[in-house]
Amino acid sequence: MEILRRLDVAGIVDERCPVRSDADLTHGQVIEVLIANRLTSPMPLQRVGDWASAWGVEETFGVEAELLNDDRLARALDAVAPHLAEISGTVAATAISGFGIDVAKIHWDMTSMSMSGAYPEPDQDPAFPQIKHGHPKDRRFDLKQVQAGIAVAGDGGIPVFSKVFDGGAAEVSQVVDTMKALKEIAGPRRFLMVADSKLVSWANVTALCAAEVDFTAPLPAARVADGFYAGLDLDAARIVDHVPARAKNSPADRRDVYRVLEDTVTLAGPRKKDTPVTLRRVLVHSTGNAAGQQQARDKRLAKAAAELDKLAAGAGGRYYNTSEKISARAGVIAKTRRVAKVLHTITGTHPDTGKPTFTWWFDTEALTAETAADGWYALVAPLPAPGGQTRAAEQILLDYKCQSGVERRYADFKGPLAVTPVFVQKNSRVAALIQVICLALLVFCLIEREVRRALGGDGKMAGLYPDSRRVAPTARIILYTLSILELRIGNIMDPPDRCVRPRNPRPPTRTPRDRSHTAPMDPHMTTRCDSQL
Repeated sequence: MEILRRLDVAGIVDERCPVRSDADLTHGQVIEVLIANRLTSPMPLQRVGDWASAWGVEETFGVEAELLNDDRLARALDAVAPHLAEISGTVAATAISGFGIDVAKIHWDMTSMSMSGAYPEPDQDPAFPQIKHGHPKDRRFDLKQVQAGIAVAGDGGIPVFSKVFDGGAAEVSQVVDTMKALKEIAGPRRFLMVADSKLVSWANVTALCAAEVDFTAPLPAARVADGFYAGLDLDAARIVDHVPARAKNSPADRRDVYRVLEDTVTLAGPRKKDTPVTLRRVLVHSTGNAAGQQQARDKRLAKAAAELDKLAAGAGGRYYNTSEKISARAGVIAKTRRVAKVLHTITGTHPDTGKPTFTWWFDTEALTAETAADGWYALVAPLPAPGGQTRAAEQILLDYKCQSGVERRYADFKGPLAVTPVFVQKNSRVAALIQVICLALLVFCLIEREVRRALGGDGKMAGLYPDSRRVAPTARIILYTLSILELRIGNIMDPPDRCVRPRNPRPPTRTPRDRSHTAPMDPHMTTRCDSQL
């Protein structure tokens, strides 16, 4: 409640979405209650009134539970839908100034949410993001989707910008508009934009350089020539003083080692008249990545070899009685096991029986070159301005390693705050509800940041888990711990008191959807359309 008041969410919404003077509730009050609902009981938007009665919404927000019916929630979402950019931008600016959030480094990424409803195109409002087929992260190509982008500040992983996009919007084409929005939020402060490889296109990097925005992103593999990494001298690379959080308690000899080299790379424009842009390129080698890639390759080669041996043994038999069938099967194995670049095959005819034969082998030279490239990847950044401050190659790597912060927030977005299921029918309400969840994510992250700052020191405390180990509290465990407290209403002779409800034997643990240290969450959540909203 205090954080919502400091953000002035209700005031910001009411300023842009006024109601009649005789209305029982303002739209700002409803949006605040919906944010609280997402934080404490992230379930489908049904029976919100029952939730409000159980959670003391009237005592906290001054909102009567019976007023929170489906119709009132829908009217609030309809009211805020045309003003989502203004509301989110103003709330973010208030958070930055009110909580002292450092926006010198901002991480950007997008995700998709599959929709189970039909959502016919003629029935959708063209003024709002369209629910349509695209490139879903969960591989549900049979479903339509909508997308959301979140920009997270390096300071505490606070989401300072969010936006809903069409389901078919290309991620690479959203970077420039996002950069402009972030510049407006950051004001006169210069900031660093960290993103994934979708940022790296000639149009994007040209616009970012022209706007004097510093950036860091991985160079797509397609922009690196085959064999380039194999020719690098690992001994000439500088060791980076970086220990991943997951390895802090591991012996020094078992920790990943990062090394960097530096050169430049030039991106050509799509047209001949376009001026090429030259960027810094930081070449990174990770021993952990190298070991993982080698292990994965060994598994692929072993599986491919077993399948190719089986194919060779069955050549000329019942199922593979022609050279065409053998070649087709060999092609499937090469593609499935990703060994096409190192696989050589010969299909012939047995001189005695006339039946087809099959011989195969792996190219040792190609395997050696592929192994030499293990562990390498490239990051790009703008060339330093004359007389300006230059980031060291080591710092560029460290800035990029913090990109996991935005992935963690997507985990919170789809885990504890439960994007799914969303029981809404109009695409305008889908956009509004996702924006409400983004505001809830902002509050969620501020709760975590403020508690850790109040703890001081290393930001850790004991007592959250049964074994009383010291941990840095996450917003999820904070809200869980508070949810088991109850206030017993008393009277003048028997004052009110707090009591603890019987709790689960163990607090909630991380699930594959909300691990903060993993890659983007898959499968992405599926939204549904089943209700009156």
